[in-house]
Amino acid sequence: MYVVMNELHVPKEGRENVAARFSESAEKMKDVPGCLDFMFLHPADDENFQVVLTKWESEEDYKAWVDSRAFKDAHKKRRENLDKSPTSGNKIYEYVAKHHL
Repeated sequence: MYVVMNELHVPKEGRENVAARFSESAEKMKDVPGCLDFMFLHPADDENFQVVLTKWESEEDYKAWVDSRAFKDAHKKRRENLDKSPTSGNKIYEYVAKHHL
């Protein structure tokens, strides 16, 4: 299993906007080959970041999604509207799950 965590740097006042944008993603990710799970995590603490956590059958499945038209289309709106986006940045973490249920 391959796990990817996208830590979103969003000021408190923009978090509901970002959460709303990701609400459509959960449904769409059900159809992505190799995607086992998609979670949008909203922090319980104002000091923490919002996180998108995805689980994949393999690193190859994740990379195929990143290279796909669906991924590019999903991120096109953000690229075109960077000046309007509440997200000030992000950091991607990638892991191989050595142990899991």
